Amino acid sequence: MSRILPILFAVLAALLTLPALAQDSVFEIPELNAGLGPVPDRIDLRTPRSAMASFLRAARDGDWDAAAHVLDLAETPPERQPVEGPVLARQLFDVIDRKAVLDWGILIDRPDALQTRGGENAPQAGEPRRSLLLRDLPLDLVPAAIRLNRVQPADAEDAVWIFPSETVRDVPALHRAYGPSRFEMMLPEMLRTDAFGGLMWWELIGMPLLLAGAIAIGWVVHRILRRLWRRADGRVATGILRALSTPLIIASVTTLVWWVTGRVFVFSGRIDVFLAPAVAIGFVTAILLFIVNGVEVLLDNLIAPGEDVDLTRAEQTEARILATRLNAAKRVLVVVVFVIGTVIVLTSANLFQDIGLSLLASAGALTLVLGFAARSILGNVLASLQIALNQSARVGDRVVYKDELCHVERIHMTFVQLRNWDGTRLVVPVEEFVSETFSNWSLQEPAMLRVLELRLDPAADVEALRQAFHEALSEVADTDLGEELGDLDGASVNVSGQDVFGMEVWFSLPCTDPNTSWEVACAVRERLLARAARIEQDTGKPVFPRNVAAGAT
Repeated sequence: MSRILPILFAVLAALLTLPALAQDSVFEIPELNAGLGPVPDRIDLRTPRSAMASFLRAARDGDWDAAAHVLDLAETPPERQPVEGPVLARQLFDVIDRKAVLDWGILIDRPDALQTRGGENAPQAGEPRRSLLLRDLPLDLVPAAIRLNRVQPADAEDAVWIFPSETVRDVPALHRAYGPSRFEMMLPEMLRTDAFGGLMWWELIGMPLLLAGAIAIGWVVHRILRRLWRRADGRVATGILRALSTPLIIASVTTLVWWVTGRVFVFSGRIDVFLAPAVAIGFVTAILLFIVNGVEVLLDNLIAPGEDVDLTRAEQTEARILATRLNAAKRVLVVVVFVIGTVIVLTSANLFQDIGLSLLASAGALTLVLGFAARSILGNVLASLQIALNQSARVGDRVVYKDELCHVERIHMTFVQLRNWDGTRLVVPVEEFVSETFSNWSLQEPAMLRVLELRLDPAADVEALRQAFHEALSEVADTDLGEELGDLDGASVNVSGQDVFGMEVWFSLPCTDPNTSWEVACAVRERLLARAARIEQDTGKPVFPRNVAAGAT
């Protein structure tokens, strides 16, 4: 008996809560469309899917009187419902057809709209629904929601699914914003009939015309800008026009598409689902390119206002630091604009809601996909920011990277552009550049020692070569490279080692600028070798080894 009582109490409590649960799963209303008369047989309002299907079938057949029964006309007087109901139904169909790609997955074919699938990832799984959001559309300051609600009229036995009065109230305003344009209404009736694939004939004709117009306006803007920058005087004006060229072309094409699709051709949802994101992406891309190109022009003119300015020179240290910092600022701006633009594209275009990719729209899946796709790009961007912050390599610095003597020309978002001594360019991904060990000759004091390593015969006269080395330095000091030589008191000759091949002698020469030290070393080496050959000829003693030891590799 003690076990039976708790079970009885539990059953009784469940029975008492059933009416409350049933009441919570519907909206109670006094009456439903008293002025429309009986609901036609073709209209089935028992489930969300059947209600939407009945509305679309009646609309496709032009039976607007029947379609009006799917709307809650509570805010329309009963005597006006037979007149205004069909009009509102037609306007609502136009809005849904043009701006809402329906996700039939949420229009469940059950009276209670209970979602049987899901679990932890679907918070409302296993619960009856009484309201389903089909689409939020921007309207003035507050978006308008297109919903289906489950209502229980006081004079009816069964609950039904209809468009609630809140949605019906916004239909006229939505139709003015997203319905057929005045130009479309002026087209012949034949062009406004369905062709195939749910598209009308005017859409099949208008889409190629829109693409042709976009190409034409892009070409015209390009030609105008090209003429302007050819006539422009000065590097600044030319640079600004070139920087504005691509963004203006993209912005003009996007503006044309945006204006035409909003004022002239209001395409149906099957086309608009792609046009809306494309317009948003176009504007964001134009802004992004404008910032990037504008900062490039600013960088070139702030760092090197004259055409003969060479950032590799020793006196341009501050300019190199400023150039690197501006490059870092450009990358930060690009990242910020890209993130903000991505958010604008996803929110304004409702891309995921339109296509119905619920899995991709989830934060975890979206983060995973974007992170996997952009891991290399993000790694390079962060690496370029690392260089800009720690100043390990600045624009104009002279570095030795993988045995290549180069100047740092540009530190881009994803790669570093190096100029080799022969004028060729070496393009290295930023992530690879920072992961390798490189020598920066310009990082600290510009003065440095260049060492000429020569392998000499064991019988070579080192003292004579020391005198020849100083004579070579004095001769170079009288040439155009003389200013690049440092204090000659710092020059030295040292025997650094010896083996069976001979002895290794280091000739150290001071240089004031690492950017010209290679040229100075070449000039001194040339003169030193010429004097060494004369010493060998005059004295008869070998200077350089003649033979290679047996077994040497």
